[in-house]
Amino acid sequence: QKVDSASVVPGLLSIFHEQELTETIHDTNGHGYLATFVGKNGRLVVLRVHSHGLVTVDLQCHEDDNIAQLDNLLNALEKKLKVLLNGNITRIKRLPALVRGAKVDRYWPTADGRLVEYDVDEVVYEEDSAYQNIKILHSRQYGNILVLDGDVNLAESDLAYTQAITGNGRENYAGKEVLILGGGDGGILAELVKQKPKMVTMVEIDQKVIDGCKMYMRRTCGNTLDTLRGDCYQILIEDCVPLLKKYVQEGRTFDYVINDLTAIPISTSPEEDSMWEFLRLILDLSVRVLHPKGKYFTQGNSVNLKEALSLYEEQLGKLSCPVDFQKEVVCVPSYLEQWVFYTAWKK
Repeated sequence: QKVDSASVVPGLLSIFHEQELTETIHDTNGHGYLATFVGKNGRLVVLRVHSHGLVTVDLQCHEDDNIAQLDNLLNALEKKLKVLLNGNITRIKRLPALVRGAKVDRYWPTADGRLVEYDVDEVVYEEDSAYQNIKILHSRQYGNILVLDGDVNLAESDLAYTQAITGNGRENYAGKEVLILGGGDGGILAELVKQKPKMVTMVEIDQKVIDGCKMYMRRTCGNTLDTLRGDCYQILIEDCVPLLKKYVQEGRTFDYVINDLTAIPISTSPEEDSMWEFLRLILDLSVRVLHPKGKYFTQGNSVNLKEALSLYEEQLGKLSCPVDFQKEVVCVPSYLEQWVFYTAWKK
């Protein structure tokens, strides 16, 4: 219902005045009521009464402020509003506090733009490489989390991701030739070597990602990143594009190509977006080095990004080698969203 500021606001003012908050009323040009209240201790309250019925109270304070006193203030405001509006309140909700300026950033967006607060309490690794900012954060719930350029990549809890991008147990990698593009966290490599493949070649451009993960993502990579060469694997620190072009020229093929470089771009303008151009190039080169009976695995993006996923599926129909594909939706724990994975193979 509509709210009359003239009848609601005076009843609330006494509560603010009791807290010794100084009031400043702002002109809204007839669009409801807006006032700020400032306390001697730096406490700030913004009261907004919208004419269509929404009443918001935003309270900002220092971490050393009296929390019990703040709760009493909010409780008093809620109680008073219920009286002033004669109980005609559709919904009343108090949100948890946002912590700004903390030593450890706990807020990271989902792919579809929702804000997630993680229980992060420590930055265990941070480096700026020639390619990106690398952070590994510790979460009480998810273990250590790899974050690249502000994008949550993988947590130690996220075995579901690694399983999905390798076929969810449906593939037999024993004796096979496998190419991993990216995968610097070592999760895919660690899972594949358990199956005794003939050879896994992992191509990761950023040595500093490997350096961080072999120290702080041990639950994900095990000991596979401790050396760049093992009995059935090799890690190449280089750009995968020239290498893929070289493999194409040589006629080199793999039973499996696993692309763990990047998610499908959120942008829906593939003709203009350089990320889409990069994705198409990697996709086409990957299929060209795929054995005729081989399979290509990659992540997609959030299941909510339907337009971007549809555009990606269009790209699958425009490759130099025609392919069929299928997709699978998996819940990745630390992403807090359903994630799409693709499998493609030559027709």
